Amino acid sequence: MEQNKNTFELIYDVVRRIPRGKVAAYGQVAALAGNKRWARVVGYALHVNPDPEHIPCHRVVTKDGHVSPAFAFGGENRQISLLEAEGVAFRNGHVIMEVYQWDTPWL
Repeated sequence: MEQNKNTFELIYDVVRRIPRGKVAAYGQVAALAGNKRWARVVGYALHVNPDPEHIPCHRVVTKDGHVSPAFAFGGENRQISLLEAEGVAFRNGHVIMEVYQWDTPWL
């Protein structure tokens, strides 16, 4: 973890690395950013994302694959459409995590 970066910047650095067509869970992003207890902070950071075009916050979902009903950039339907446009599939209203979750074996 870089000492000169604040928590939100660390979170944004992780979110930028989520590949197109993959998703990450809030807790997964938190752990990669430096503290597995920051899952709620990840949500706060994404809600105020200063650059959604380059920080793909639509790729962050719950551990069960649910999108955010409070997605700050157009609501949950917009988040779903952005993910579907990248090839992410849904089953029973949530992302099929065993297929589309970003594989981060270093956790």
